[in-house]
Amino acid sequence: MAKFTKDEFINGLKEMTILEVKELVDAMKEEFGVDPSAVAVAAAPVAVEEETSSTKTVVLKNAGAAKIGVIKIIREITGLGLVEAKAVADNGGNIKENLSAEEANEIKVKLEEAGATVELV
Repeated sequence: MAKFTKDEFINGLKEMTILEVKELVDAMKEEFGVDPSAVAVAAAPVAVEEETSSTKTVVLKNAGAAKIGVIKIIREITGLGLVEAKAVADNGGNIKENLSAEEANEIKVKLEEAGATVELV
């Protein structure tokens, strides 16, 4: 089994999202029976700083011809009601903000597969 140095571990934490750090903390609690929150809290501001500098917003430009499918996806992603999701599909606009590039791309692909025109900003 590979052994990590302190610097390698910290550099790995810097590349993680907040959710990944939380999952790591939970796994450490379960595996070792200790709460490493002090370590995770010290690393969290770095992860937040990196994430905010590379966040994306998913913007719907046009719902396309298959608007019903796009409305369903908007509801699934945002938790909006039918009327609100239809309004977003009709008028366009921000679907979801402050996402990681990976998550934003996943949402973009879903919406484009349904026939929508989407932009990441």
